[in-house]
Amino acid sequence: MKKLITSLVFILFLVSTSLLIAQDLKSFKEITGKIIDADTKKPLVFTDIVIKNSNISTITNSDGEFLLKIPNTFLEGSITISHLGYKKRELKISSIKNHEEIGLTPSITQLNEISITATIKNARELVEETLKKKSSLYNNKSTLMTAFYRETIKKRRKNASLSEAVVKIHKQPYNNKRRDHIELIKARKSTDYSKLDTLALKLQGGPFSNLYTDIIKYPEYIFNDEDLPKYKFSYGNSTSINNRQIYVVNFKQKEGLSIPLYYGKLYIDAETLALTNAVYSLNVSNRELASRMYVRKKPRKVDVYPTEATYRVNYRTTNDQWHYVYSNISLTFKVNWKGKLFNNTYTLNSEMAITDLEIQDTNLAKIRGKLIRPTTILSEKASGFSDPRFWGAYNIIEPEKSIESAIKKIQKQLKRT
Repeated sequence: MKKLITSLVFILFLVSTSLLIAQDLKSFKEITGKIIDADTKKPLVFTDIVIKNSNISTITNSDGEFLLKIPNTFLEGSITISHLGYKKRELKISSIKNHEEIGLTPSITQLNEISITATIKNARELVEETLKKKSSLYNNKSTLMTAFYRETIKKRRKNASLSEAVVKIHKQPYNNKRRDHIELIKARKSTDYSKLDTLALKLQGGPFSNLYTDIIKYPEYIFNDEDLPKYKFSYGNSTSINNRQIYVVNFKQKEGLSIPLYYGKLYIDAETLALTNAVYSLNVSNRELASRMYVRKKPRKVDVYPTEATYRVNYRTTNDQWHYVYSNISLTFKVNWKGKLFNNTYTLNSEMAITDLEIQDTNLAKIRGKLIRPTTILSEKASGFSDPRFWGAYNIIEPEKSIESAIKKIQKQLKRT
């Protein structure tokens, strides 16, 4: 009798769980597609896709592909699609077919030099004005952001580690110096330790690495008061996004400096002087000094240094207030153990996309145990890869083909265990 009751309880549990999953799946619709250049047909990476009249969004992957989970309440609405240098598009959700290719038309404009210098003397002054705008143009209310984080480590071209997580970012107002907090919601991770040595494991980042690319919130990591005079700024050809004119400012460290600084482009809204995007890299020509920026401790028998370090950060407006919405980091390192014949090359790529947000104050004391530290590395948890519905209604960045292959390989390994 006891066994029968236990069996009935277990069956009821399975039925109730299945019903909850079914209800969850019915609460939203998935659409997939690919964003391309209407003229060249090339995929458009980092394209912003937002459900109109909401804060729900996603971004295209390196193949130009996207997946968006749309709550049923928005199915009669529209999505907006925007990409730097292209005309914004708005499409009815009901008109979009799965796996459809959606073309964007280039919108390249040339800013007259006179229109720039009418109010700002030079490119450096423009950047300084932009950095001063954090209190007036950026979100100055406590905000709870839902975000998707993905990190991969490759040894040469082979995947060695894959980490994915949904997190809640407790974003602090831009007009104060309080640092942001991250709460881990759910995560999965699989690492092939046979492909990674002990030093490569220390190269793992974490969600905070991407959060700190928010130049407006954390200017100390790139444009602090001490380093700003060490840069040379110049104007590039202007562009546009969301039908708004954008100044392009090139920057690089001044000649004769041996310290590793950054070089790249800043995209600044011509009307408000808000930073809309930044794409930049670290000057790694000085191996020793560049290495110290990433590796604090290492064995004496090994040389490790970065060969490439690139960063990208995007911003978006909500109710006329700008805020962080996406960042990508790509780091490539050479690891040379003395006495070994061949060097190892490792590439760490991490990205984080804001998929939803709401303005609200959070009592951090109540969730203190769920918050992760800036130095936290996601723990191993491969079981999540066996569940095709692991993410539920959470929006994620559609995995590119190499990551899809890695996930399938992990799933096969899990079936064998």
